[in-house]
Amino acid sequence: MSAPQLSMTHSPLAESERDRRQHERIDLEIGGCYLDEESQDHKLVTENLSCSGALMRAATIPSEGSNVICYFDDLGRVAATVVRTSEDGFAVQFNVVPHKREKLANRLSWLANKGEHELPEERTAPRYPTSGHAQVIRKNGQHLACNVIDISLTGASLETHGALPAIGEIVIAGNLQGRVVRVGEGNFAINFLRKDERED
Repeated sequence: MSAPQLSMTHSPLAESERDRRQHERIDLEIGGCYLDEESQDHKLVTENLSCSGALMRAATIPSEGSNVICYFDDLGRVAATVVRTSEDGFAVQFNVVPHKREKLANRLSWLANKGEHELPEERTAPRYPTSGHAQVIRKNGQHLACNVIDISLTGASLETHGALPAIGEIVIAGNLQGRVVRVGEGNFAINFLRKDERED
């Protein structure tokens, strides 16, 4: 005998309340950068965010209607379209699939409540100084001979005499994919990508 099938219905009120919560903007300053359509990176600071978009300050303002890739500290990579510009900033609409939007909503809720409830950081891990050699493959196929400065479960710092990758670039270190989050003189840092963030 087959199991009974339940008919799932959602009231319009419940749907509208869920949509309102998901699109509610949170006043939150988060640093980061964005890649413009010429793949040039520019620094930004958010003024407010929701899981559907953000308002940001930046020294370089992209044109309205252009597509950008935003890299937010504590949020990661989000594709977006510029919907409004001003003298010192711009607003974007995120181009994300529903499950990614849900993850953004959950992460924003965590960030908004972190200070008030002193929540522990869920993605950080202690870094350990180390030494050793690593081969890093850039997106253009270039191989970089690197020395490992320190490493943790979530990322690593490396130094090299080769051409440094750009902030936001996806690289392969060993058998792990990582995103470049910091670039200095002769060194750079990557955050390892979770399985759902990896590029094929």
